[in-house]
Amino acid sequence: MRQDVSELIKKLNVEKVSKLLEIPEHRITGALQRKTLQYVRGKPGLFRFDKPVSSAEGGTSVFIEPFDIVRGFPKISRTLVLYPALVKHFSSCKKVVVEEKMNGYNVRVALVGDKLVGLTRGGFVCPYTTEKANDIIGLDFFHDHPELVLCGEMVGPDSPYVPKSFYGIESLEFFAFDIREKATGKPLSVMMRRALMEEYGIKSVRLFGEFEVSEAHIEITKIIKELGSAMHEGVVIKDPEMLLPPVKYTSSQSNCADLRYAFEFYNDFGRDFFFPRVCREAFQSVEWDEDEVSLGKRCLQLGESILQPMVKTIKKKKAGERIAENVQIRVKSMNTAKEFEEHLKLLGVDAVFEAPEKIGNEYLVRIKRINQSTNDKTEAILGGQLWS
Repeated sequence: MRQDVSELIKKLNVEKVSKLLEIPEHRITGALQRKTLQYVRGKPGLFRFDKPVSSAEGGTSVFIEPFDIVRGFPKISRTLVLYPALVKHFSSCKKVVVEEKMNGYNVRVALVGDKLVGLTRGGFVCPYTTEKANDIIGLDFFHDHPELVLCGEMVGPDSPYVPKSFYGIESLEFFAFDIREKATGKPLSVMMRRALMEEYGIKSVRLFGEFEVSEAHIEITKIIKELGSAMHEGVVIKDPEMLLPPVKYTSSQSNCADLRYAFEFYNDFGRDFFFPRVCREAFQSVEWDEDEVSLGKRCLQLGESILQPMVKTIKKKKAGERIAENVQIRVKSMNTAKEFEEHLKLLGVDAVFEAPEKIGNEYLVRIKRINQSTNDKTEAILGGQLWS
């Protein structure tokens, strides 16, 4: 066994992690060797599961000092055709709850020791998310419920990951969509979670209602069409008791918005991103029994979402511009901005931070995230390189 892995095993306390996660010790040491379980330097220092290992979800974080474990958020499956999928998946339920799937970035907020931390989907502590979580959520809920984790969506124009301005949010807001036990990942029921959030004054994602399983597809289709017209993402359909895993369903406009964004940076995204979204459009068109006119509109929207951003990118590069995504953060302390810059370097993100702009008691920091692969590929092709 390599020396560095031996040192990591000593740092991790494999025996303790094994007992709490109910994973054999050899699986944990094997994950360290394969780098599926990775050490993340910094404050607080932690280990993160890059991928699922036995019962531990990808994104599970194991904090070293103080020792603590925050389970990763489980992947939510998607339905492409509502009626048969809902009837089959929720066969043991009489009703399902439908909530909005907001377009932001997935966050888990937990108390580790006496500090509140904001964890991104991959299990990293994000300094920017942590500052925002402390401002928006505070400690009251966690003083009473230290064993629970708030799972939600950070949404708004001051998001460095998924900036969206169509929700009418000035900066950044947190919307809870789940509460889970920190160590086990067991979820609370939907209505218990919503009642707790109301009690502590924490925002929840929009609730559309509770519907009979056999009729839910009719109501969800109406909801999705309304959400799509407002450029919102979609819905998550849940067992009220959360004994069965939820499923998600998105609007055509959201699918096309994703493609529009991804094709602007076409060489930084892979087939696994593009192909499923095209499939969603095809299945939804058939499910909705679209006529030739409606199908034609869908085809036009899909084609424009793919071609127009690529043409825009190629023209930019031809004009000598650097291909980058413009995002921004709003912080109370410039130290948070510096820590976030280091966080992006840790993630391997090439970013340029502009001089801050003082707005009231906060600093607005604009960031250019450089999409190097698309830059290099476009420049090479414009210079005569063949596509292979």
